[in-house]
Amino acid sequence: MANVVVVGAQWGDEGKGKIVDWLSERADVIARFQGGHNAGHTLVIGDEVYKLHALPSGVVRAGKLSIIGNGVVLDPWHLLKEIETIRSQGVEITPETLMIAENTPLILPFHGELDRARENQNAVAKIGTTGRGIGPAYEDKVGRRVIRVADLADDKTLEQRVDRALTHHNALRKGLGLEEIDRAGLLDKLRAVAPEILQYAGPVWKVMNEKRKAGKRILFEGAQGALLDIDFGTYPFVTSSNVISGQAATGTGIGPGAIEFVLGIVKAYTTRVGEGPFPTELLDEDGQRLGERGHEFGTTTGRKRRCGWFDAVLVRQTCATSGVNGIALTKLDVLDGFETLKICVGYDLDGTRLDYLPTAADAQARCVPIYEEMPGWSESTEGARSWADLPAGAIKYVRRVEELIDCPVALLSTSPERDDTILVTDPFND
Repeated sequence: MANVVVVGAQWGDEGKGKIVDWLSERADVIARFQGGHNAGHTLVIGDEVYKLHALPSGVVRAGKLSIIGNGVVLDPWHLLKEIETIRSQGVEITPETLMIAENTPLILPFHGELDRARENQNAVAKIGTTGRGIGPAYEDKVGRRVIRVADLADDKTLEQRVDRALTHHNALRKGLGLEEIDRAGLLDKLRAVAPEILQYAGPVWKVMNEKRKAGKRILFEGAQGALLDIDFGTYPFVTSSNVISGQAATGTGIGPGAIEFVLGIVKAYTTRVGEGPFPTELLDEDGQRLGERGHEFGTTTGRKRRCGWFDAVLVRQTCATSGVNGIALTKLDVLDGFETLKICVGYDLDGTRLDYLPTAADAQARCVPIYEEMPGWSESTEGARSWADLPAGAIKYVRRVEELIDCPVALLSTSPERDDTILVTDPFND
């Protein structure tokens, strides 16, 4: 048996929800290890569609322990609303099925206000934030002024934490023309929500290590994609946390030796939401066709995703930084019917060929993709559940992707339905 980390290997929206759900049926513990409710996972189970943002994907599976790790920043009010929504769809969520790390930082209302105010006043270059307060909450965590779940249990500590945060934030708000934070009102809100959140709180690091020693299968679930990683993404157009697989250990309190298989989720083409460089972006009919066929609208924001050809350079790079053992290639069916397909195999930067994306933002923006063309296929791949169901052209495309990214395909997804999956390598029994 193996413990598996699932990471997005592009800019997010790769179809992690379906893959995590497919794997979670066979896992004992499913743990979210980074990000906030800016992430969005859509699960399709039978006739029911679940849209998750803060909750781990495992909550829809009975008999599993779902964990929100300390690497996550958590909006407690959003979480409770999400729990009620999922309960209304017939899913039971209790302290026996959901645990929140006691050292998880909280997103407070003023974090979202600051997020939106700064984005609106940024005349230089917008980051493309969702405005939900994730970035400012991570800033407070690093600045040692965040309120954590455990602080809700002691009123004196809570007041001290709030005062420290307000000293910083009220000064910021004054510069942005915002009113001072209502201290009493904020404390009242936190005291009201405290009992609801604390019933799920626990020492996640301890439970995770106990589960591992007991031989339980652990599935680590990431949000966003590796190209949005705060260190290895297209900075500054990135998220505010580490997205790559190493964060699974830090974000839950388990040693890196617990990670035995890293599964990178990769879309058969490339999409991106928000601002930032995108070398293979298509602004023509092909790009529009990919977006329409792939239903490329964000789960969280509803924003239209930018679409482009598959970028093997970027995926090879993210497979290296996350130590990916195998990829789950999703949305292959969206490519059905294209006469010619293109794959980016390198970049031209001012006359020099590169086999990686440079770090400097201005250099990233000047990278011109170098394409390799392949014939497409006219047959449908939608719903294929074995290699025999795939047209020869599709198989050749998959094999070429494997060669270019230097990583094998472990799973192949051919529709949003969870059973429309071709298993090549079982991550739990590698």
